[in-house]
Amino acid sequence: MKDGVNGVALAVFIFFFLAVTVMGFLAARWRKAENDSLDEWGLGGRSFGTWVTWFLLGGDLYTAYTFVAVPAAIYAAGAAGFFAVPYTILVYPLIFTFLPRLWSVSHKHGYVTTSDFVRGRFGSKGLSLAVALTGILATMPYIALQLVGIQAVLDVMGVGGGEDTNWFIKDLPLLIAFGVLAAYTYSSGLRAPALIAFVKDTLIYIVIAVAIIYIPIKLGGFDDIFAKAGEAYSQTNPATDKPRGALVPGDANQWTYATLALGSALALFMYPHSITATLSSRSREVIRRNTTILPLYSLMLGLLALLGFMAIAAGIQVQNGQLAIPQLFETMFPDWFAGVAFAAIGIGALVPAAIMSIAAANLFTRNIYKDFIKPDATPAQETKVSKLVSLLVKVGALAFVLTMDKTVAINFQLLGGIWILQTFPALVGGLFTRWCHRWALLAGWAVGMLYGTIAAYGVASPTQKHFGGSSAEIPGIGEIGYIGLTAFVLNVVVTVVLTFALRAFKAPDGIDETKPEDYTADAGDAGVQVELPPATAGTSH
Repeated sequence: MKDGVNGVALAVFIFFFLAVTVMGFLAARWRKAENDSLDEWGLGGRSFGTWVTWFLLGGDLYTAYTFVAVPAAIYAAGAAGFFAVPYTILVYPLIFTFLPRLWSVSHKHGYVTTSDFVRGRFGSKGLSLAVALTGILATMPYIALQLVGIQAVLDVMGVGGGEDTNWFIKDLPLLIAFGVLAAYTYSSGLRAPALIAFVKDTLIYIVIAVAIIYIPIKLGGFDDIFAKAGEAYSQTNPATDKPRGALVPGDANQWTYATLALGSALALFMYPHSITATLSSRSREVIRRNTTILPLYSLMLGLLALLGFMAIAAGIQVQNGQLAIPQLFETMFPDWFAGVAFAAIGIGALVPAAIMSIAAANLFTRNIYKDFIKPDATPAQETKVSKLVSLLVKVGALAFVLTMDKTVAINFQLLGGIWILQTFPALVGGLFTRWCHRWALLAGWAVGMLYGTIAAYGVASPTQKHFGGSSAEIPGIGEIGYIGLTAFVLNVVVTVVLTFALRAFKAPDGIDETKPEDYTADAGDAGVQVELPPATAGTSH
C-alpha cells in the first residue's frame, strides 16, 4: 500500500462523487408528479422503461459488495468463490416465471411491497408482518456492507489516517458519504439511484474491461496468473492446517458449492430492494425483457471474479481480504485510473444502499405503520414516515459498520440470505396457488427461521466462534451444504404437512382479494385499481 494519501486518485474519486451527488438531488425533478405518495417517492411513479429498469436492477443487484467481495472470495479460497456466477445464471429463468405475475397483481391492486401482496393474497396480517420483518432484518446488514465497500476504498486511498487516528477524523470521510446519501435519498426517493445507476454501471463496465486486458498484460498473461494462484492455494493456512484453497473445487466441496448457488438463486429476488426495483417499471413487458438482458451482468461478474487470481499473482498482501481488489487497482493502474476504479466501487455502494433503505422503509410504512399503528394514514403521511425510516435504517447500518468488525458484517449478511429465503413459499408459492394455508405458511416460516439461525450460530470460523459461515452438515445426508437451503426444505415440509392438517380440520381461510386475471394484467388493461397521481395517470403506467 502506498504511503500517505493518493492525491490524484482522491481527486478523481471526489469529482465523480460530486457529479453523482448533483445528479441525486436533480433527480427529484425527473418525472416529478404533482402529489406526494409512496408510489412516487418509493417506486419512482411506477414509470421506468426497459433501460432505466435494467440499470436500476443492475445497480441494485451488483453492488460494491459484489465488486469487492466476489474477487476477495477468490483471493482467499479459490474457485469456491465462483458460486456467484452460476447462481446469477440460474436466477433469470426462475424470475421470468414469477416476476411478471408479481408486477401485474401489484400494479392491479397498488401493492408497494411483497408483504402487501401476501396480505392481500392470504388475508393474513400476521404472515404479512413476518415477511416484512424478515425483509427489514435481512436488508440491514446488506446496507452495512455497502458502507464497508466505501470504507475499503477510502482506506486504500489513505483517507482518514491510520489506526491510531482519532475515530472521528478516521471515519469522517465515511460520515460525509453517508450524509450525502441520506440527503439525496430523502429528497429524491427511488429516482436518485435510478439516475445514478447509469453512471455507476458505465464506470464498472469500463473498469472491468480495462482490468481484464491491462492487468494480465502487466502480469505476463493468464498462464502465469493461474500458475501463481495455484501455487498460493497449495500452501497451508496456519489457522486451519489445510490448504488455502483450490483452483477447482474438490469432491468434498461440491455439495456446498451446488447448494449455495441454488439457495442464493432462490433468495436473490426475495430481497425487498430487488422487488422495489421491479415494481418501479411501467409494464409487464419491461420485466420480461429485463430477465433476458440482465444475464449480461453475469458475464461481467465472471470477469470480475478473475481479479481475485490477479491479486494473488500481483503479490497483494492484505490482512482484510476486502482490501485486496482496491489494493490491486492502486498497485497496477495509473493513479488517475485507480481513481476511476475507486469511484466505480464507491458509487456502486451508493446506488444499492439507497434502494435498500427505501425498500426497508416501504416495508415498515405499509406493513407495520399502516397495518398496525395508523390504518387511516394518508398517502402524504405514508411518504413522510417512509422518508424518516429510510434515514433511520441508514443510521443503523452506519452504526453497525463503525462499531463492529467487518467480518461480523459479512457473516450477518450471509445470515440475512438464510432468513430471506424463508419468505419464498409465501411469495412465489402465492403467485401460483392459494392451496397452502396461511397458518401453515407462518409455521413453516418460523421453523425455517429458527433452524437457519440456530444452525448458523453453531458455525465457527478461525476468527469467530459463532455465525462464522453459512454452511453446515445437512441432516440425514451427512454432506456439508448451504444452511439456507436446508432451512427452506424444512419450511416447505412443515407448510405442506400443516396445510393438509388444517384443511382436514376446516381451519378458517383468509380472504383472497386477488382474481386469476390480475396475474396477467398489463399497464393498459382496464380496471386497474392503483391510485394514480395526476402527473402519471394514463398510458405512462
